[in-house]
Amino acid sequence: MRMAKSSPFKRLLDEIGTVDQVGVEERAAKFATRSIKNNSKLWGLKTAVSMVDLTTLEGKDTPGKVASLCQKARAPGDDPEVPPVAAVCIYPAFVQQAHRLLAGTSIKVASVATSFPSGQTPLRLRLQEVRQAVADGADEIDMVINRGLFLAGEFSAVSDEIAAVVQTCGDSRLKVILEVSELETYDNVRAASFIAMRAIRAEDFIKTSTGKTPSNATLANTQVMIEAIRDHYLATGMPIGMKPAGGIQRAKQALHFLVAVKETLGDAWLNNTRYRFGASSLLNDLLRQIEKQKTGAYQAPYYFTESSESY
Repeated sequence: MRMAKSSPFKRLLDEIGTVDQVGVEERAAKFATRSIKNNSKLWGLKTAVSMVDLTTLEGKDTPGKVASLCQKARAPGDDPEVPPVAAVCIYPAFVQQAHRLLAGTSIKVASVATSFPSGQTPLRLRLQEVRQAVADGADEIDMVINRGLFLAGEFSAVSDEIAAVVQTCGDSRLKVILEVSELETYDNVRAASFIAMRAIRAEDFIKTSTGKTPSNATLANTQVMIEAIRDHYLATGMPIGMKPAGGIQRAKQALHFLVAVKETLGDAWLNNTRYRFGASSLLNDLLRQIEKQKTGAYQAPYYFTESSESY
């Protein structure tokens, strides 16, 4: 669905600029050709581990599965030089349990909210879900925008809803999920990024996807978002974090994403306070690649604990 060439969308694009589709896809393709070797590769792999939001968002989630997830988050592998992950990301029903299991660690408890993944229930119910998750101990809230409002051109309503969630979050960090595949065009992704960034606080995040649609994070749509972050930062001095999520399963992919961040936003974004990977199976591949860098041999996939492989 393409927006009408008049009205709020045109005015916003006149202000923030449009996306050169060919240019952004060419830049993304170049990032995927970069080769990282030896110590730099090992540093990148460990850094990627430290950026993972280890996630389970299934209807069949159980307390036992969440307990295994938290244990995996605390000790991803046997190597003491491998850091813990940044956060666990779970449904609100499991926040109290995760908060208890991760107490005393640096690992954040992140909870999806606002009627994940559709964002289509009444706002008062979405805000109550955020309020309860924060009360139960969520350090971070991953909210979804109402894409129907955005595609209808109701930009003020989208902004107002995000601002209401910010207020309800209190001190908890907010990540705003755009669901890029449902926005359909790069111009829409750029516009939604700016609407979100103007409603949130410094060090809050914008995020690509819920992981519940056929198309999720790609280097190209993520590039559109990090260029929006760069432009917003240059205009306002406000740093916004970035979280690609969904479909990132291999360490090689993660390294390509880090190259894009370094070359677009710089070293200040190469840490888990400003960059995250929403992932599950990615973690085990990162661990395998770290072991390969250190020993020269791959370990079989079953060498690592399976607690996160189905997430």
